Amino acid sequence: MTPATKLLKKHRINFELLSYEHNPKDQNFGLEAVEKLNLPAEKVFKTLVLETSEQTLIVAITPVSQQINLKQLAKACKAKKVYMAAPQKVENSTGYILGGVSPLGQKKRLATYLHASAEKFETIYVSAGKRGLEIGLSPNCLLNLCNGQYANF
Repeated sequence: MTPATKLLKKHRINFELLSYEHNPKDQNFGLEAVEKLNLPAEKVFKTLVLETSEQTLIVAITPVSQQINLKQLAKACKAKKVYMAAPQKVENSTGYILGGVSPLGQKKRLATYLHASAEKFETIYVSAGKRGLEIGLSPNCLLNLCNGQYANF
């Protein structure tokens, strides 16, 4: 069990746990999950930790098939600019390794933004906190647990 699955069980949230054999040579973790689990790319979301120009870390959860629009994300979180956080900062603040960062069960609670496209799905898939492990759950449940909000970015 990962901190993410423990959190879901603690709150009695219905979720689906999917696993696959992660290829260490594959660095595109989200698309690897899509391919190996045969899931629609628009329903699989990657968890990214970014830093604002004010040096605050935030979490953006976005479809694996899309790139983040940094200007729109900065506007959503009311920052001048946002950029990808350094890997060491990501691992220290979340407790997860890159490629296995879950939006759930992070060591430090960060402001969290879920791409608005998730609203149209009953179930989305996010990392369960380990490479090769995905969680399927309701986007609204995810936001409730993360104290997050929908945003267009």
